[in-house]
Amino acid sequence: MDPLGDKILFVDDEPSSLTGYELMLRPNFEMDTAVGGEQGLTAVRERGPYAVVVSDMRMPGMNGAQFLARVRQAAPDTIRVILTGYSDITAAMDAVNEGNIFRLLAKPCNQEVLAKAITSGLVQYRLITAEKDLLENTLIGSIKVLTDVLGAVNPEVFGKSVRITRCVRHMVAKFHLTSSWCFEAAAMLSQLGCLMLDPELIQAAYVDTHLSAENRTRFEAHPNIARDLLGNVRRLEPVAWIISQQLIQAPVNPPQIPGVSAEILALGARMIKVSVAFDSLRMRGVSDDAAVSRLKYRSEFDRELIDALSDMRSEESQMELRKIPISTLAIGMVLQQNIRNRAGVLVVAKGQEVTRPLLMKLEHFSRARLIDNEILALIPV
Repeated sequence: MDPLGDKILFVDDEPSSLTGYELMLRPNFEMDTAVGGEQGLTAVRERGPYAVVVSDMRMPGMNGAQFLARVRQAAPDTIRVILTGYSDITAAMDAVNEGNIFRLLAKPCNQEVLAKAITSGLVQYRLITAEKDLLENTLIGSIKVLTDVLGAVNPEVFGKSVRITRCVRHMVAKFHLTSSWCFEAAAMLSQLGCLMLDPELIQAAYVDTHLSAENRTRFEAHPNIARDLLGNVRRLEPVAWIISQQLIQAPVNPPQIPGVSAEILALGARMIKVSVAFDSLRMRGVSDDAAVSRLKYRSEFDRELIDALSDMRSEESQMELRKIPISTLAIGMVLQQNIRNRAGVLVVAKGQEVTRPLLMKLEHFSRARLIDNEILALIPV
C-alpha cells in the first residue's frame, strides 16, 4: 500500500477489467474504480482528490481522451494516464499531445509496466503538490509579511495594494481560476515600485490630481520599477511581468516563462489592469456602479472581468458600517476611513482589511494616544 495514502482511480467501461486491475494492484496502491466516464467524473468530484487517474481509451459516450480532458478541468494537479489498444493509437497520441496526458500505455499492459507508470505518476503528483504548497503557502505567506512591513513605510501605497488584491481575489473566486498564487502575488506587490517615489507624487497620482508631464512619466514608470526589482527572484518572474502591464492600454504578447502558460499571464495582466483602473475611479469618489459603467466603455478592459467586479457589492452588503473603539477591532473587518496621527501623518489608509500586524499597530498607537480611539469600519454581520 502506498505509504503516503495518495489515491488512484481506474476508469473503464468493462467491470471485469476493473476487477482485474484491483486484483493486480490493490496490495500496493489505494485505489477506486468507476465504470465509464460519467461515474469517473462523479468519483473525482465526490471521492477525490486522486493523485493518478488511469482511463481506458475506448469507452461509449465519452472516450478516455474526452474523460481525461474533463478531469484536467476539475482537478488540474491530477496525473492522467491512458490505456489504449493499437487500433486507437493515433487518437490516443493526439490526446497525449493536446491534453497533457502523462503516460500512454498499450493494452494489454502487464503488472510491472502498469505499476511502474503509476509509481512515476505518484512521484510527479507529489512534486506538483509540493511546488504548489511552496508557492501558495510559503511564498504567499512571505509576501504577506513583506507587504505588512511595507504598510508601515507607506500606508497609502499599502492600502491601494490591499484594495487591488481584494478585487483580484474576488475575480479568482468567481471564475474558479487555478494558479491563483500568481494572481494574488501580483496584486499584493502591484504598487511596490511606488515606494521609490515621493509620497506627495503618489498621493496626487492616486486621486488623479493634475500632474506635470515629468511627474506623470515618473509615476507611470512604477510598474517597471517593480518588474525590475522582482524579475530576478526565482518563481516571481510571472508576477513581475503581470505587474508591469497594469498601466499599458494595448495588449502585449506574454513572454515565455517556464511553468506558466501564456494564457495565465495574459489573464493576470487583464485582471490587474481592470482592478487598478476600478480602484482609481473609486479613489476619486466615483461610486462602484458608476465605476463599472465607465470601465465598460473602455475597450482596453475585459468586459467579463468588469461585470465580475459589480458583484463585489454583495460581499460588502454582508457587513455593517459602525464606528467602534479600536479595542474591539477584529481580524477581517475593513477600515472605512484614513487614520492619521496627531500631526496629521497618515498611519493607515482607508479600505484596508484588518490583519494581525495592523491590529497590533493600531493598538500600540491607541495606547500611546497618538490616534483617535474610535474608528469607522465594516463589520461582518
